[in-house]
Amino acid sequence: MKENKKICPVAKQCGGCKWIQEEYQVTLKEKEKRFAELMKPYCKPESIVGMENPYHYRNKVHAVFGEDRKHNAISGIYEAKSHRIVPVDSCLIENELADRIIVSIRGLLKSFKIRPYNEDTGYGLLRHVLIRTGYVTGQVMVVLVLASPILPSKNNFVKALRKLHPEISTIVINVNNRGTSMVLGDKEQVIYGKGYIEDVLCGKTFRISPKSFYQVNPRQTERLYGKALEFADLQGNETVLDAYCGTGTIGMIAAGKAGQVIGVELNQDAVKDARINAKCNQVENIRFYQNDAGKFLVEMAEQGAKVDVVLMDPPRSGSDEAFLGSVLKVKPKKIVYVSCNPETLVRDLKYLVKGGYQVQKAAGVDMFPFTEHVEAVALLTK
Repeated sequence: MKENKKICPVAKQCGGCKWIQEEYQVTLKEKEKRFAELMKPYCKPESIVGMENPYHYRNKVHAVFGEDRKHNAISGIYEAKSHRIVPVDSCLIENELADRIIVSIRGLLKSFKIRPYNEDTGYGLLRHVLIRTGYVTGQVMVVLVLASPILPSKNNFVKALRKLHPEISTIVINVNNRGTSMVLGDKEQVIYGKGYIEDVLCGKTFRISPKSFYQVNPRQTERLYGKALEFADLQGNETVLDAYCGTGTIGMIAAGKAGQVIGVELNQDAVKDARINAKCNQVENIRFYQNDAGKFLVEMAEQGAKVDVVLMDPPRSGSDEAFLGSVLKVKPKKIVYVSCNPETLVRDLKYLVKGGYQVQKAAGVDMFPFTEHVEAVALLTK
């Protein structure tokens, strides 16, 4: 069946999804080919895992606010490699309800005498709007990023916005008065609801607050994690180390099939969220530690602790030799490497293979349709 190609009017200026004007199946084949090329020295990857409907998959939507020359409010995204705002009302890869809420917020500004922030002059109030939606629960969080903590007539603003969108579960003010390109500041104030939403992933419930890390494409995340656990092939008695565990997603999903899981993460907020998530889901055979994963593993090795499976999901920059060296010291039977950047994956595989491991299988997963990114999973054994 030939797919109906959709056209985006601002694709060239935005640069967010370079392949949006192509047919999806064509882009998928290209990703599969590129990944197979990279993996050539190690194994022939399985077929890439694509999406049935590759549109509107992003459950985290960010819009920057500003003014045009006539001082009318505009919202959208920064043009690639610049701070010029490209006005966008709807995007083919973003959640459609989130896009509509952003347009509604823009429409309310004038009557509430709220001006968008101007980066050059430092005047104005509203800098960004961040919307997060629960794919399974349908819960919606609106984060208004302001340059100062006072929102004029905030109760009436909340009322007006919820009248237009009763689906909104919570509204949070985030204060960012820094002159940096960071979207969120440190101070937060909940002005409606609980200040967080929840979503369900692989049968587990996760709490998402404004700064929580949560995968932006939950449908494909389930398939990515499913593939990782299929490769791990847990029998119910293993000790699993979940390195770079973030908010504990994959570790908690693995816990149902393992003896015990140890999650290690450097980010303090993520560890706090992970512990709350484990408690909410009544997962009792998992422990979280705030530490550098490499240091933690070295200590484990020195104490002669046994780890059967290492699950690792490092950032785009990949892992480092300190961590990989410590994995080699612990000598797990299996390493399941989840990667958001196949180039750094291949670099790290080289190190592990030199250290006595063999790549058994690998698969690409299309987490971000119409962009050049591809996620991957690889299984290594002694």
